[in-house]
Amino acid sequence: MRKTWSLIACFIIAVVLLQHRVRHIGPGPLKVTDWDNLGYYMYLPAGFIYNDMTELKWFPAIDSQYAMSGGTLYQANKTDNGKYVYKYLGGIAIMEMPFFFVGHWAAKTYDYPPDGFSAPYQYAIAFAGLLYGILGIFFLRRILLRFFSDTSTAISLLLLCLATNFVQYVAVDDGMSHVYIFPLYVFVLYTTIIWHERPRVIWAALTGWLIGFATICRPTEAVMLFIPLLWNTHNKEAASQKWAMVKAHKSHLAITAIAGLIGVLPQLLYWKMATGSFIYDVGSKWDFLLPHFRVLFGWEKGWFIYTPITIFFIVGLFFVKQYPFRRSVIWFCLLNIYIIIAWSDWRYGGSYSTRALVQSYPVYALPFTAFVQWVQFRKWKWAFYLLGLYCIFVNFFQLEQYSKTVLHFNDMNRKYYGRIYLNPNPTPLDMSLLDNDEILNNEKNYRSAIIIQFDSSRRIQADNGMAVITETNINTGANAWLKVDADIQTDNGYWNSYLQVELRNGDSTKTAKVRLFSPISKEHASNHYCFYMQVPEYFKQSRLQLAVKSDWFEGGVGKVMIVMLNK
Repeated sequence: MRKTWSLIACFIIAVVLLQHRVRHIGPGPLKVTDWDNLGYYMYLPAGFIYNDMTELKWFPAIDSQYAMSGGTLYQANKTDNGKYVYKYLGGIAIMEMPFFFVGHWAAKTYDYPPDGFSAPYQYAIAFAGLLYGILGIFFLRRILLRFFSDTSTAISLLLLCLATNFVQYVAVDDGMSHVYIFPLYVFVLYTTIIWHERPRVIWAALTGWLIGFATICRPTEAVMLFIPLLWNTHNKEAASQKWAMVKAHKSHLAITAIAGLIGVLPQLLYWKMATGSFIYDVGSKWDFLLPHFRVLFGWEKGWFIYTPITIFFIVGLFFVKQYPFRRSVIWFCLLNIYIIIAWSDWRYGGSYSTRALVQSYPVYALPFTAFVQWVQFRKWKWAFYLLGLYCIFVNFFQLEQYSKTVLHFNDMNRKYYGRIYLNPNPTPLDMSLLDNDEILNNEKNYRSAIIIQFDSSRRIQADNGMAVITETNINTGANAWLKVDADIQTDNGYWNSYLQVELRNGDSTKTAKVRLFSPISKEHASNHYCFYMQVPEYFKQSRLQLAVKSDWFEGGVGKVMIVMLNK
């Protein structure tokens, strides 16, 4: 029964991930190779089906049929020589390649269009990410068991995988780069360990190649160089032995560097073909002097906010003193976080928690498991276990909210998060806090008077502009509030549309609004909306405008009522 619990933990994780993947396939066509995922994937159909890597003449027809780009082809840039060059690097495509060929065979065999984007390709790529993720978990177990007990390893793996955003990026958004790079970190850890135990050319070469190859998956993964560089330097004696071993195997350094160049070479050759140069600037921007700590602590999608178990990933850094990976892991973790929070696009697109850290979780697993093992000998260990179970429950509750966009991929804030936290049925008033941060919690202490009651079935058109429903002058008292209640039905289109109230007093204005498209609204049906606006005290005499502001809106306003609330 030795080492049984950690193996059971791995199988539990694999079953949960598989079930989560199947559950989120949905009733419509599966689309894995869209948006950013398309940028990683498009090397494969371009090269192996269309034989057109740089002109992309094939893509407009594909995008028209499958809608993969998101509206515009931001995944590739047109260069001065008239050729397209992909914005995303090609390492992920290389890892997807075997599964792409399986999808291509299935498409031809079962009478699907062999165009690179029909259903067999989508399923092949979906389960490619899942398999890479599961492979990484089982191999990570072997590494953790070298340093920690079976029980500590089991608990650590369960929390690492099930209490974090790992689930989302292995079992749902598995066309992105994170799940593919995850096992690369595991393998770098493994080859590093083995080389330090038995320095052989093969382990030096594999370590170099893995680091080089990971760099052409995401350039920032070059920071994994610090893993082998500082391994076994946790104290003076160990460091002295390590550098003596390196000196005795100087040729391994050259072999590691050459293997790293071989790992990078496919990308360099592609850039040479597409641009005429071996180096191409993909356009990333960094704010190294002013890093964005909200990536960790922000209510938008902060790592410690939405997946709080990760706090113990960092706490664990204080519990690794006796381990050979101490300096290696500390330097890597801190530098990796610094690089992630310094990227100018700190939101990292639509995401759940901080997705840019998911691939490096194997490294964070080392200090985290060190902390878990320390907890094993404390009286309050059961309190930690209960906290871990609670974090798993909250994580899966939030993942379900995220799948429905209740937990929004981009627009989260503190007040709104407080309203939806473990809330299975958010109200229109809760949803209003996505756009409006004002809310009156003690309405019963106010007198109310209706100032606008609009009930009409006439059609409201707001195409790339604003449709004013009504305007009126109002008089307000001190500490007054406005409450807007509306029932609105759209006939066709309410994406990026808002019901808006604006108060004007001379040159001063105040606006409050609520989006019409929300997770609890339904198109072609009457939807209820509700939000508050506090009236500034100097707005005693104001002009009030009620409008629908929209990129595109067609429909009829059923009912709108604006109530004045005064003390």
